[in-house]
Amino acid sequence: MRVVIESSDRIGISQEILAIFAKQAWNLKAVEIISCFTYVHVEYAALTLSSIRECLASVAGVKSVEIINLLPSEQRESHLQALLDKMPEPIIDVDNNGLILAMNKASNKLKPSTASIEPELTITDYLGKPIDAFLGQINKVILSNAATSQAVTIKGKAYILDISPVVSSHSSTLAQNKTEQVSGSVLLFRSMNTLGRQISLMQSHQDHSFDSIIGESKSISLIKAQSQRFAELDLPVLISGETGTGKELIARALHQASSRSKAPFLAINCSALPEHLLESELFGYAGGAFTGAQKGGKPGLIELAEGGCLFLDEIAEMSPYLQAKLLRFLQDLTYRRVGGTKELLANIRIVSASHQDLAKLISQKTFREDLYYRLNVLSIDLPPLRERMADMNLLANLFIENAAKQVNNSQQADIPKPKLTAQALSLLQGFAWPGNIRQLQNVLFSVVALNSGGDICAEDLLQVLNKHAGNQQLGSDIDIQAIKDWSSAQAEFETKLLTQLHPLFPTTRKLAERLSVSHNKIAMKLREHDIK
Repeated sequence: MRVVIESSDRIGISQEILAIFAKQAWNLKAVEIISCFTYVHVEYAALTLSSIRECLASVAGVKSVEIINLLPSEQRESHLQALLDKMPEPIIDVDNNGLILAMNKASNKLKPSTASIEPELTITDYLGKPIDAFLGQINKVILSNAATSQAVTIKGKAYILDISPVVSSHSSTLAQNKTEQVSGSVLLFRSMNTLGRQISLMQSHQDHSFDSIIGESKSISLIKAQSQRFAELDLPVLISGETGTGKELIARALHQASSRSKAPFLAINCSALPEHLLESELFGYAGGAFTGAQKGGKPGLIELAEGGCLFLDEIAEMSPYLQAKLLRFLQDLTYRRVGGTKELLANIRIVSASHQDLAKLISQKTFREDLYYRLNVLSIDLPPLRERMADMNLLANLFIENAAKQVNNSQQADIPKPKLTAQALSLLQGFAWPGNIRQLQNVLFSVVALNSGGDICAEDLLQVLNKHAGNQQLGSDIDIQAIKDWSSAQAEFETKLLTQLHPLFPTTRKLAERLSVSHNKIAMKLREHDIK
């Protein structure tokens, strides 16, 4: 029986109450004392609440005696256990001797299987026992005084084990100071899927639906409709397009619209890492695979993206060795960690992208043809910005609005969003944009950052675009067979050159300065080629 005794705040009253209990020879299992309240867990066969009240009636200051379900410490422990049981990841608390103090319900998934002739054990049966009796590969030796993490595999499933030491402070009366001592450890087992989702959220926490892809031109509308159909098919997708056309944006929209949207989306640029680092990033490595390898090994992106999508950007930059290893993986989705011997099975979707002509690379023997057909089950070809000028107004206004917000936040100002004049829009539409949407975004951010208020005019754009004019694309190569003579070839070149540069330098004097000739010559050539 558990009772709470309310009393007045009188010195010695708690001792008198406990003395009464001792005199009756009742079995006191637990006692907790808080100001004006004494909580008692007592056991006795014939004990009743009325008998306790009768015994305590002689103690001056006792106000009431009531039955309770739990002592305060038991209630706190119950609430803490309920909190732990809501955690989806297994959590185990052990003392400094490696004995299990507490576990949550999720630890059931780690519970070892027992023989059919033995009774099935519950996680409660393991309390007070060594951790290695519950998990054979984990013992007291791996517990340290510092927080560590390592990869472990339990019942065929990979986890990242986070070990956090529990530090207790002890006061020393003689030394007049406090010392800290490790009294145990908390073990948190994070599944690869959970870890992958966390990394995915860190990579990007924005909305990446097809609605976030800006554009109403015919080409981009067809791309969005095609991509939405592809999202429903759980097959590899190859996205091609020039640098800056938004290949990763399409890949993320594909994932978000698919049945795998709740699982991780992880991306890696294959041109950003050397071969050996890219291999370990993709496939992970086993413990001791090489000098400096983490103890217990490290999972790769394929493992972390379990159930989700892995985006391989710039796939053409992958070395021949990794191309062969990736091909082997795509055949049956099995792989091994670097330096490992265990065969692992992945459940992921591969989406790849490249700005290079893979067909040309295949003919040059620098990209495997068999890998190309594995990756190119479904294909999306993104148009460059110069082929979707109908979207320029939408894109420009969006980038100007985003840039204005960033500038206002950094300067703690409230400057209204500048507007784009018709002449400025025409100037943007006349530029070839070799860097595509990414270049447009950077140019407009620079213009907004330099803007002192008011509309963005052509003159404002020219200050930034002049720096980009050196990279202006002057159209396709000249058709050799169509050339009649030197004069016609020169005239064709002049027409292309002036047609693309004139919107950037709308006066003859500015264009003459850009080409280092007299303005009279520029005026003559503009008239000659009927460029206005």
